[in-house]
Amino acid sequence: MSGPQRIVCLTEETTEWLYLLGEERRIVGISGYTVRPRRARLEKPRVSAFLDGKVDRIVELEPDLVIGFSDMQAALADKLIRAGLDVYVTNQRSVPEILRTMRLVAALVGAQDRAEAWISGCLARHAEIAQQAAAWPRRPRVYFEEWDEPMISAIRWVSELVHRAGGEDVFPELARAAMGRDRVIADPLEPARRAPDVIVGSWCGKKFRPEKVAARAGWADVPAVRGGWLHEIKSCDILQPGPAALTDGLEQLHRLFAAWALRAPA
Repeated sequence: MSGPQRIVCLTEETTEWLYLLGEERRIVGISGYTVRPRRARLEKPRVSAFLDGKVDRIVELEPDLVIGFSDMQAALADKLIRAGLDVYVTNQRSVPEILRTMRLVAALVGAQDRAEAWISGCLARHAEIAQQAAAWPRRPRVYFEEWDEPMISAIRWVSELVHRAGGEDVFPELARAAMGRDRVIADPLEPARRAPDVIVGSWCGKKFRPEKVAARAGWADVPAVRGGWLHEIKSCDILQPGPAALTDGLEQLHRLFAAWALRAPA
């Protein structure tokens, strides 16, 4: 078996991807936020949160590679590097970057063929969804809220998935910003002015409260509020830049938008 033999995954998407590739035997530690696949929590020790981790415990596991995600894990990565570990941190923000990262991880463990087969199937489904959405009479305007206080709009890959699922992100200019702080909506009435037909909440690990959103001052006439089109997609299904977002996250968006387009119950 070539490549790293003992991998610590600091975020969920790498764990899920290695399981999908059949390479889970290489994983020796995972994030405490991991819920996909469910069995990983039973089989692997949880050694990190998102911003920090149990450095001593990770060192004890003797990993030959630690894989993390995003600039937000820079401090944790620094601690692990200073502890003498090999650390690989990715910073993907778009769907193409997610796919590129998945290919890189697959190459590290010699699973390129399995990765390409999975990716091909995934992209074929994306094409089917796009074809179905093209037949709708109108695409819904969508406000995706990643956090509520302050209000943060969709990160780039989510905005792209909204489009692939058949919707139109009402904050496309913010989606291009890499950092969450640059996607903060300063004016609480601005989403209402953009008149979304559908509001999707994914409050990054906190339960979405549609009634709280609907009760915001000045939002009563928002089409999504008038029509009751406020729905949650759990953050583990859409805000992890890996397989879940490209499959379950996209499918949930598409079902919701299709129901809106056909005026059927969601």
